[in-house]
Amino acid sequence: MNATTLPFTNDTPLCYTKNSPPFPKFASDPIASPAFSATFSALGLISHLIAFVVLLKTFRQTHSRSRSFFLIFLGGLVVTDFMGLLITGAIVLSYHLTHFNWRTIDPNCHFCNFMGMSMVFYGLSPLLLGASMAIERFIGINCPFARTSTMPKSRTITMVLMVWFIAGCIALLPLIGIGSYHMQKPGSWCFFNISSEGNDGVFSLIFSLVGLFSIIVSFLLNTVSVVTLIKVCCGKNRKQRRRDNEVEMMVQLILIMIIATICWCPMLVFIAHTVLSGAPLNYKQLLLWLRFLTWNQILDPWVYILFRRSVLRRISPRLDWSQGSIMTLYPSFSETVRRFTQSSIRTQDSDKTEETGKSNTPPSTFQPPPYST
Repeated sequence: MNATTLPFTNDTPLCYTKNSPPFPKFASDPIASPAFSATFSALGLISHLIAFVVLLKTFRQTHSRSRSFFLIFLGGLVVTDFMGLLITGAIVLSYHLTHFNWRTIDPNCHFCNFMGMSMVFYGLSPLLLGASMAIERFIGINCPFARTSTMPKSRTITMVLMVWFIAGCIALLPLIGIGSYHMQKPGSWCFFNISSEGNDGVFSLIFSLVGLFSIIVSFLLNTVSVVTLIKVCCGKNRKQRRRDNEVEMMVQLILIMIIATICWCPMLVFIAHTVLSGAPLNYKQLLLWLRFLTWNQILDPWVYILFRRSVLRRISPRLDWSQGSIMTLYPSFSETVRRFTQSSIRTQDSDKTEETGKSNTPPSTFQPPPYST
């Protein structure tokens, strides 16, 4: 179906009041090329299918309760990203293949609203899941006794469902008047209206701040967990308990956080800056940051696929994997940390010894000789 321009009238549906397809100026723009959408969608879907098979196999073989909790979160993240790519990618590719006119096939904006909700839901869910995973690891490493050994796996599943529920509630806000979903250039997708005006500005800030808050929470809690884990692995009692699972989970979680930060922060900061400054929306920058978001969905599954002990053993078979700690994953780094830790401990001990010695030393009884004239 060829795209034809329909004029604005008083009866124009809300989602077409800002932008009405088609957009001929964007037809030849490289950033709007259908090759990007097709390639990214195919890579993302294939990667997530592989990751899902790997996670399912690992989940069946694991005997660690904390590891199984973490795998449930990873499974929720894989399913979320896969469904997001499948739904939004199918709509975008259908548009590029048929060049349908949205105003003709979707005169009441139902389809556009559905895609806008999908973009928001499948965008915020991975960030909220990342923060939930950071909270779970923080409790597991720093407060191990706060989580009983009999805690059912259904509680972790409930947390994943709660994250989806929160993201779904935020995605539904434009349908009750807080924000609005609009057609976006080059006419292949719908998203909320990024504007500083009224409820559109409120929803834009909600989306941006929730995403940034999730990234900040992940960064802070993961940093504390890594520091605690290094202290445990490099301490005097490091051989009393194997730390294979903790190290592997933290390495994967840190990489997920780094990828999400690099891919999501430009878009979230761009939205917040556009709203707070009142500047007009730059559509080319919006499309550029959207490409960054797609890289997040492509790279995430390869963290689960590649950064596993079984894979790392094949890559570096010479390493002593029997130790099962961070010391074997990064020997040079661990040796540096161990020396620093030991030197700090010695310094503290010597300071305490000197202070104790000074406090226990009796007052001097030496009397100077009388001054003679």
